[in-house]
Amino acid sequence: QVQLVESGGGLVQAGGSLRLSCAASGRIFSSLTMGWFRQAPGKEREFVIAISWSGGSTYYADSVKGRFTISRDNAKNTVYLQMNSLKFEDTAVYYCAASLGGSTYDTGIEYDYWGQGTQVTVSS
Repeated sequence: QVQLVESGGGLVQAGGSLRLSCAASGRIFSSLTMGWFRQAPGKEREFVIAISWSGGSTYYADSVKGRFTISRDNAKNTVYLQMNSLKFEDTAVYYCAASLGGSTYDTGIEYDYWGQGTQVTVSS
C-alpha cells in the first residue's frame, strides 16, 4: 500500500510560481511512475505531467509545456511539481498519483494510488 500526501498549494498571482510536493509512504516509491493531475470546478480531471520511476523520462500536457517541470527524489520518497508563469486557467485541485506500471501515463486509469489533492488558485 502506498499513501500519497500533497502539499504546497495556495493562492498566487498570475505570472507567479508554486512548488507542489507529494510525499509517499512505502518502500516501493523508486519503482513507481508518478504523475500529477488536476481538476478545475465543473471540469473533468486532466493529466498534467508525469515522471518515470528512474526520473529518466518525463511527460507533459501541452498546456503546461515550458512552464511546469516535474522531478523526484527517490531517497526522500518525494515528487515535486514546479509551476512557473502560472495562469488563471491553472486554478484547480492538483492530485498526485502513483502507478505500478503500464503502457500509458496520461489517462488516469493506470494509476493505482491517489493523494487527497491540494488547491492551487491563481488570481488574475
